[in-house]
Amino acid sequence: MRALHTAATGMMAQELNVQVISNNIANLRTTGYKRQQAHFQDLLYETFRRSGSATSDQNTQVPAGIEIGSGVKTAATARVMTQGNLTATEKEYDVAIRGDGLFRIRLPDGRTAYTRDGSFDLDAQGQIVTRDGYLLDPGITVPQNASKVSIGANGTVEVTVPGQVEPQELGQIQLARFINKTGLESIGDNLFLETPASGPAIDGNPGTEGFGTLQQTYLEEANVNAVTEISSLISAQRAYEMNARIITAADQMLSSTTQMFRG
Repeated sequence: MRALHTAATGMMAQELNVQVISNNIANLRTTGYKRQQAHFQDLLYETFRRSGSATSDQNTQVPAGIEIGSGVKTAATARVMTQGNLTATEKEYDVAIRGDGLFRIRLPDGRTAYTRDGSFDLDAQGQIVTRDGYLLDPGITVPQNASKVSIGANGTVEVTVPGQVEPQELGQIQLARFINKTGLESIGDNLFLETPASGPAIDGNPGTEGFGTLQQTYLEEANVNAVTEISSLISAQRAYEMNARIITAADQMLSSTTQMFRG
């Protein structure tokens, strides 16, 4: 019976939907996390009578045909790249992006990754790195005798060194943005990679046209709304239950039909 397969696709779709929602809720406190949304499409239709087909020799036509769908499929689990709330941390190497853009990170294999997680620190050589020790790109090294580090809204990194009146500029934090941010590939550790769908990275300095500004001693929270996710979870659960009831109803109909033939 066609309804069994159709309802089964609906149950699988809602199962995936719940997985996406659960991942969003699990990352509720993940710095810079961007929530995902599951998008679905209907499957192929079997046409028994086409719309507009002739019904007589006088050119009368069918106003609506007969098409039976075969269920649903997952089209995408797209990222929602909206701004998250900024939270003060009082740590001088924590940096949040207010607006568009991602930090450039140099991976150990030489690739460039991108992130909204600005929870940086220093390694043993004084280089600014991520929590996993990946270098900020372009690299910036802070002198050991630096007494104060200042990161401006435009990405300029300056330090105060004993014996010098004027601050010493160390470098410039750059940002990258993409034409299609949802096309980036998530690789975990709050990192994204460029893909053909995202388009090439557009590099620039914070505060310039199209790029957001930086805010030192702040971090960006996940853009996950707990109330919205719980509401979506309830809707997905109800949709799953309805598809399960369709399978039960179809099974009862098949059972009745079988009994009729046996009789």
